[in-house]
Amino acid sequence: NVSDPLGGSYYVEALTDGMEREAEGLFAEIEAQGGVVAAIETGWFQRQIAGSSMRFQGEVEQGRRTVVGLNDFVEEAEAPVEILKVGDAAERTQRARMAHLRATRDGGLVEQRLEALRRAAAEDRNIIPAMLDCARAYCTLFEIRHVLEEIYGSYREPVFF
Repeated sequence: NVSDPLGGSYYVEALTDGMEREAEGLFAEIEAQGGVVAAIETGWFQRQIAGSSMRFQGEVEQGRRTVVGLNDFVEEAEAPVEILKVGDAAERTQRARMAHLRATRDGGLVEQRLEALRRAAAEDRNIIPAMLDCARAYCTLFEIRHVLEEIYGSYREPVFF
């Protein structure tokens, strides 16, 4: 009885050593980019991920990599997937509930809570307590997001190729 039956295995050790060398190589590449922040800003990580994805897809398409159910061990006839369709009635019901909420909540309190959130965000304070107060006052997610977007802006992921 041993806790690790493969412990000391030359094969496992060789695999581990290989992984370590690859990781150290990646760390060196990141450092050569000027560090993690610089690598993010120049799109280095995105290019690495895109390249890896392209290599993987090429291996699958050429049959050099097996994906069970896709290019090997594929079932002849698959049962059709039933698509969930939400009817117009559900949308109307939800819109009516939202209109009722907005009509019956304390509008003054909503504005106070949203303004407190705006100040917390602008002053770079912890915004979680203010967000919880907004939720307790029945502010909508849209209203909360809108306030935060006013202060922080909206993130748009840059595209690098």
